[in-house]
Amino acid sequence: MWKADVQVTYKEGILEPQGQAVKDSLGSLGFDGISSVKIGKLIEVRVSGDKTEPEARQEIESMCKKLLANQVMETYSFTLKKL
Repeated sequence: MWKADVQVTYKEGILEPQGQAVKDSLGSLGFDGISSVKIGKLIEVRVSGDKTEPEARQEIESMCKKLLANQVMETYSFTLKKL
């Protein structure tokens, strides 16, 4: 079994109101010097079966491209770990 932690965030230049709101709130709480805040999502996927690492990696990559990330607006990365 494999476990993938997929991180999805907005691409540079995409307006992100939630990140801006957090940045503004941090400033109002006295945290200075914050130039930007990005809000993303973490998706944990467990893949069962006797897949090799390259097979599991390819399957996770395909999931990201087809469903987990909107490639027009978002970037993704993932780590893969054998369980």
